[in-house]
Amino acid sequence: MPVKFKLLFFTCLFLSILNTRAQTPSVSNNYQTEAGVAKLNIDRAMIYSPDKEWLYNHHASIIHFKDRFVAIWSNGMIDEDSPGQRVVYATSTDFKHWSPLRVLASPGKINDTLSVLTAAGFYQYKGTLVVYYGDYDKHRQNTHLWAKTSTDGERWSGPIDMHLPVVPNHGPEMTNSRRLIISDNFTFPYTDDPRGLSGWKLSSFYPDSLYKQDNPAMFYAPAAKSGLPPLCEGSFFQTDDNVLHMLLRVTGKGWKGHLWLTESKDNGKTWSRPVQAPFSDNDSKFHFGRLPDKKFYYVGIPDTLHHYDRNPLVLSLSKAGKSFDKNYIIADELYHLKKEGLWKGGQYGYPHTIVYNGVMYVIISRQKESIEALKFDLKQLK
Repeated sequence: MPVKFKLLFFTCLFLSILNTRAQTPSVSNNYQTEAGVAKLNIDRAMIYSPDKEWLYNHHASIIHFKDRFVAIWSNGMIDEDSPGQRVVYATSTDFKHWSPLRVLASPGKINDTLSVLTAAGFYQYKGTLVVYYGDYDKHRQNTHLWAKTSTDGERWSGPIDMHLPVVPNHGPEMTNSRRLIISDNFTFPYTDDPRGLSGWKLSSFYPDSLYKQDNPAMFYAPAAKSGLPPLCEGSFFQTDDNVLHMLLRVTGKGWKGHLWLTESKDNGKTWSRPVQAPFSDNDSKFHFGRLPDKKFYYVGIPDTLHHYDRNPLVLSLSKAGKSFDKNYIIADELYHLKKEGLWKGGQYGYPHTIVYNGVMYVIISRQKESIEALKFDLKQLK
């Protein structure tokens, strides 16, 4: 082979290897089965369990604000994300005893049909608590993100328009530069307003031309046009090199079993094309974060042997944000459904976490019917 062709061949080979490495997911887990995995000692509190009405409860988030815990969630009459769904909250000063359910936001009407509201997380700044919720009509159109503020966790302002056509997966989380980023399905709005109330800009791994709004029904079309599976419900963490790692749930036939990964190296302005990560998943929402000792954590359902059971609930740890190779069972006890409903199921649904005073708090829905909070001392992890 002539020298110039050898040079061209090895140059192309080198570039191909570099491109492959660039596409190789850097986040993985090693969970396979519950057998042999240490189980944490936890405390539990049932925040809300319905009786004969408002039987759908899901999308919960929790925060500690001033002297109390505050929890919010979506509250529907029977079925998931149906007209009339509202956002409710409850408070507690001791974790064990929670106030009765209170309505935070009620749906309006569009052409004589109630809209759908979805709880979308918390953020707090300088003594003000912000709660977010999305809404859309019965056709999953006309999507808006709203916020309300409070200085005591009990009394709330009127709705504030965030001017975003999204229904978030988690509330805003702060990057190393103090930028706020919201995890949605495929859009990840960001702002440098420290209050989290204005200046939001959309970003996505999809071209702008492929979407106009982001809600639980809108992630299928841009995925199909881009040759990707239906990706949704992201959660991110940032490593010390300032790279943002956004993991995504994949759903739909033929795509089960692993999370997908998109990354940003410019503080959330742009995102890489997603690739499948060697990170197992039970087809459910999850939450990433960082502990006081700087380890990264994942709370979710990595089991692939019992698809969609959403059990057990697992904590996985990583020293560097790459291999989540230390696993703990948080909970695996069963909840028995009181009343069937559309898409109701899953033992530990859609976890959200906070770390407060050396304790991790996890809020979940139980078969999308009841809302429960769990807690455990982080000293167990040492």
